[in-house]
Amino acid sequence: MKSIGIDLGTAGTRIFVKGKGIVLREPSAVTVSDSTEEVLAVGLDASRMAGRTPDDVSVRRPIKAGVIAQFDAAVAMTDVFLQKAVGSLTLHHPQVMVAVPYSVNDVERRAVEEVILEAGAKSVALIESSLTSAIGAGLRVTHPKGSMIVDIGGGTTEIAVMSLGGIVVARSVRVAGDTLDEAICALVRKKYNVMISETTAEYCKRSIGYVKCPGDPAHPAKEMEIRGRNVITGLPVTLRISADDMAEAMAEPVSQIVEAIRATLENTPPELAADLLEDGILLSGGGALLGGLAPLIGRTTHLKVSIAKNPTDCSVLGLGRLLEYTGDVDRIIRFRSK
Repeated sequence: MKSIGIDLGTAGTRIFVKGKGIVLREPSAVTVSDSTEEVLAVGLDASRMAGRTPDDVSVRRPIKAGVIAQFDAAVAMTDVFLQKAVGSLTLHHPQVMVAVPYSVNDVERRAVEEVILEAGAKSVALIESSLTSAIGAGLRVTHPKGSMIVDIGGGTTEIAVMSLGGIVVARSVRVAGDTLDEAICALVRKKYNVMISETTAEYCKRSIGYVKCPGDPAHPAKEMEIRGRNVITGLPVTLRISADDMAEAMAEPVSQIVEAIRATLENTPPELAADLLEDGILLSGGGALLGGLAPLIGRTTHLKVSIAKNPTDCSVLGLGRLLEYTGDVDRIIRFRSK
């Protein structure tokens, strides 16, 4: 029987197959005909259509903040991804482990399980993404010592302090990569009277995005050319946007992430808090790569802050390590079958 791990993220989905490693990395997107509900494209093909579809076709993101937002679209997307990962589902009914946010409730957990089972899995188990990210990043979560991870994904930021293989203190906030993209769109519209897509905003963020950290040297001046639509004339325009614009746009959502980290530390037991003085905080997820973020968190918390070696793949790699190294994983983790 195939055993696989799925990081079903808001922005992207990654799949790990036991014995093969990571076999799929695709955007969590589905293109659907609004009149017939027929699925026209999934994953990368669907993502390329964003903003370019006719009126009766839409590109949907079935995962929001790490939970199922559109059930049928999520099933269709997961079905295609599973077939790409393991082949025909009539021959292979895999055992699946899925990473989910710490904050999901029972109804949301049930929805994720139903999506995976409807897509053709034999059984499914859900594991907190903070734990899988920590394992994938190489943190020694089973030791009697505190370790802290901040996983900044597309829909949520997961913050957790762990010890002895479990989560001691955790917080999940729905402020993450998507929120930063929306903030960039809002600033460009307000400051330049230009409307841009979230895809363009994300590209800006990845290219020249950074956050200001008080006391650090000024960030090198960077600019890039982007295209959008003038909201007054309605005509296409080209403009140059700067890294300082990025910093201004992202200041408020970044401050919310930093405040959530502070609040988690304030609720951490003293012995574990003392451990963090030695090992500090580890950042994972795509948001970990945002320029200036690690120094800002370090200056605010007075702790060492480092970035995981492969931050975007930490969660799925953690699932893979659970599959590869725990032997009979179904004796340790509770799987649900149809």
